[in-house]
Amino acid sequence: MQVAADIAAEAHCEAMKAVRPGMQEYQIEALLEQVFRRHGAAGPAYTSIVGAGPNATVLHYINNDGELRDGDLLLVDAGAEYKGYASDITRTFPINGRFTKPQREIYDLVLKAQMSCVEMVRPGTTHDQLKQHSIEVLTEGMVELGLLQGKPEELIKEKKYEKFYMHGLGHMLGIDVHDVGRYYYGEESRALEAGVVMTVEPGIYVAPNLEDVPEKYKGIGVRIEDDVLATADGPRVLTSKVPKQAEEIEALMAK
Repeated sequence: MQVAADIAAEAHCEAMKAVRPGMQEYQIEALLEQVFRRHGAAGPAYTSIVGAGPNATVLHYINNDGELRDGDLLLVDAGAEYKGYASDITRTFPINGRFTKPQREIYDLVLKAQMSCVEMVRPGTTHDQLKQHSIEVLTEGMVELGLLQGKPEELIKEKKYEKFYMHGLGHMLGIDVHDVGRYYYGEESRALEAGVVMTVEPGIYVAPNLEDVPEKYKGIGVRIEDDVLATADGPRVLTSKVPKQAEEIEALMAK
């Protein structure tokens, strides 16, 4: 699984360095798969998602036929399959190599939630605890940005965050991308055990047609995803070879 993660990380880095305004989404998809195979992977572990601009706000977007436009973000969700094992990485980065201020505000909030949840991937932590923590961090941040109005605890109770964050925090990973295994035993959320690998992938998606949201955030979709191994000594991020700090992404793209 570490090899699968390394191969996918290399592909994501190559995509960041290659992307230019005017390209098509499918060109990045083709580049990813070429890198996968060049490094010995059987191919993609699932249908790659390459969503530019507003397409990044569409969950499970797989058309990959749009144009990469100057000033937009590109969301790439792609993983390699190596000797039967899967990897699963998402990165979101600016097509022209520089985040705008609104893009950076959304990005930094998602990254804060993602890194905070990664630290919780330890034996004994439940899936529900992870998801709840991501909801709390994102909701509080979205209130600060003006995407949501009201008290965070009330907004969470009423699930208002689902307007922008409508999926789970992550899933177990292994021979299948969504690997087998129960997430609940009856009503009880399953606790992580040493040796489990799971994805951690919070996101914020501001569809361009949403009302009552600041205009500057419309059409921005951000997801950040890593593959994390739970160990007795804490979390081990298998996909750490692809940058996710905004400054590191901009520096890599500048090369």
